[in-house]
Amino acid sequence: MADEIKRTDSGIDIAPLYSADDLAGWDPATQLGLPGTPPYTRGVYPTMYRGKLWTMRQYAGFGSAESTNQRFKFLLEAGQTGLSCAFDLPTQMGYDSDHARSEGEVGKVGVAIDTLEDMRMLLKDLPLDKVSTSMTINSTAAVLLLMYELVAEEQGVPSSAISGTIQNDLLKEYIARGTYVYPPRPSMRIITDIFAYCAQNIPKWNTISISGYHIREAGSSAVQEIAFTLANAIAYVQAAVDAGLDVDDFAPRLSFFWNGHNNFFEEVAKFRASRRMWHKIMTERFGAKKEASKLLRFHTQTGGSTLTAQQPLNNVVRVALQSMAAVMGGTQSLHTNGYDEALGLPTEAAARIALRTQQVIGYESGIADTPDPLAGSYFVETLTDEVERLAWEYIERIDAMGGAVDAIEAGFQMDEIEQSAYEYTKSIDDDERVIVGVNKFTVEGEGEPNVFPIDPTLAVGQLARLKKFKENRDHAKVAALLEEVRAAARGTDNILIPMKEALRAHATLGEVSDALRDVYGTYKPGR
Repeated sequence: MADEIKRTDSGIDIAPLYSADDLAGWDPATQLGLPGTPPYTRGVYPTMYRGKLWTMRQYAGFGSAESTNQRFKFLLEAGQTGLSCAFDLPTQMGYDSDHARSEGEVGKVGVAIDTLEDMRMLLKDLPLDKVSTSMTINSTAAVLLLMYELVAEEQGVPSSAISGTIQNDLLKEYIARGTYVYPPRPSMRIITDIFAYCAQNIPKWNTISISGYHIREAGSSAVQEIAFTLANAIAYVQAAVDAGLDVDDFAPRLSFFWNGHNNFFEEVAKFRASRRMWHKIMTERFGAKKEASKLLRFHTQTGGSTLTAQQPLNNVVRVALQSMAAVMGGTQSLHTNGYDEALGLPTEAAARIALRTQQVIGYESGIADTPDPLAGSYFVETLTDEVERLAWEYIERIDAMGGAVDAIEAGFQMDEIEQSAYEYTKSIDDDERVIVGVNKFTVEGEGEPNVFPIDPTLAVGQLARLKKFKENRDHAKVAALLEEVRAAARGTDNILIPMKEALRAHATLGEVSDALRDVYGTYKPGR
């Protein structure tokens, strides 16, 4: 067994021993720097968590706006320091709950938000000037952001005071997740309009969370996760620059979203390499002048695809390992999955232990006491360099194809992920890779788990509220404002300006999305 070949999840060979010889010619001044200094390998802030821990931002969202509001308050009372909202599939796809395609999906994988009234209920009694909110939303990101802004204004909180993040990362939807509505190029136009709108009106908002999380969930390796995500980021920045925006006006509000998996040291190396690569991209490719434009700030969520329905309590250990890797890798915020999420939405007990996992790491482990505690490790530094090298190879291949959008249209990333996923699954099936409780250390006769209940009457109540909302508005005004949205989509004016007025007049999420569908059409993969 001593000479058995060991590899990371990305297929990088692991030597039996690492020594100073592995870092011959390695220059810590250029490869590492200090925390808070270029190239930011060791972290984006000088003291990292010594003065302030990462934001503990648990993902929540199910059923109605009222029930999700209650879960938000439960998590805040348990010590959570930021909100993170999941939306149901109709909301993500730009359909109101009364649309035929929404049947059976209302409130199932997130909260149903059709109207400004739903957003009011979602945010009721929450201190929007004090708590930041992350919204995992892409095709309809502009709509949800504007609803959030309108509710804040109604509560007396100015747009300049609200803070949070919208995912708003459409390119990864075409690559890995599938909740796209419009074709890639119109989607890029909407994204750059959001950049411009927020720079002018909501300066503390992170306008995009460029996501490797779902790329990894689809089966990519760690190297592919950062390579494809950074290639997408390059495309977003280039599109904004081409639209006339100054890179230093919007780049400081870009953020990233990484996955946390079980191969502990490769995950730490991935986080460290991604920071160094982004600094190089923003400095050399885009000529950013502000240091804030060169900082790769990121949120991490532990790996949903690593959770097992068998022996679900084992997932507590997996989540703890993944969280420790994220913290040692320098994450700015963190979501820890509930141990029962392979079975359904997390119960309150699972959500609480997930949050407590972060709190134990932050307050008891000592991991947060010094920045980048693994810096200088022969193994970690060698692995960081190798992850970076392999990721650059992918980016160079995508550049040669014309960039991320052209590569997506050619199916390149999807093919690479499919191959990676196949090889990973085959390694489990062939018993080359051990998954505890699945293909080794199994038990017979596991008891029935406690699964989160879904209210079967939810859709009925949501449809009744939506019907009443539509009845009590000025229909002619709504129709006229939706036509202004279409006109902006056909022209060059910022789409968010008329969109906000339509939502203020009580246009629904589905109606605004339909107005854009009328102009842009919908995306149908050609593969």
